[in-house]
Amino acid sequence: MALYQGRRIVTGHDAQGRSVVISDAPPQNVVRNLSDPDRGHINFWQTETVPASNVGDTDPMEGMPCPLPPPKGGTMFRFFQIAPEKNEAGLTKEERDKRMARMFEAAGAAHARKSMGRHPSMHRTDSVDYIVLLRGEVTALFDIGEIEMKPFDVLIQRGTNHGWVNYGDEPALLAAVLAAAEPLPR
Repeated sequence: MALYQGRRIVTGHDAQGRSVVISDAPPQNVVRNLSDPDRGHINFWQTETVPASNVGDTDPMEGMPCPLPPPKGGTMFRFFQIAPEKNEAGLTKEERDKRMARMFEAAGAAHARKSMGRHPSMHRTDSVDYIVLLRGEVTALFDIGEIEMKPFDVLIQRGTNHGWVNYGDEPALLAAVLAAAEPLPR
């Protein structure tokens, strides 16, 4: 199974102020892991500030890189997919680490990887993340402990070092809203 494609429908206003659909298309802001097509993320929308502006029809995702964290003072809405761990069963720790490093680099977030001793997906961002597991199963890893998630479980991730492992047979699909947060002491 490949990375979930998604459909993005964006509303706006016409010249008379009436509600209209201004875009209905697959999202273009996608990070794919070229070594594992079952892993990646799709950025659907971001805001630069809160409260956000709904003025105009500018697409904030058009032509921008695919960042992992939200803009400072803003938000990001995305889907992300975690491949089954068995997809990497034949790789060495170094190979797995290099694959994940490339993924974080593509998302402009190499700096978010601080302590990966537990798993190569471990990272930390200055955000509060509201995460919902939509399909499959996944285990959220922390410096101390882990928690298994089933569909429609919700995780509130508050700037902690964390990672994801999928012990199932199918890719896990998650939805997340990331809100910028003040940096914690490191």
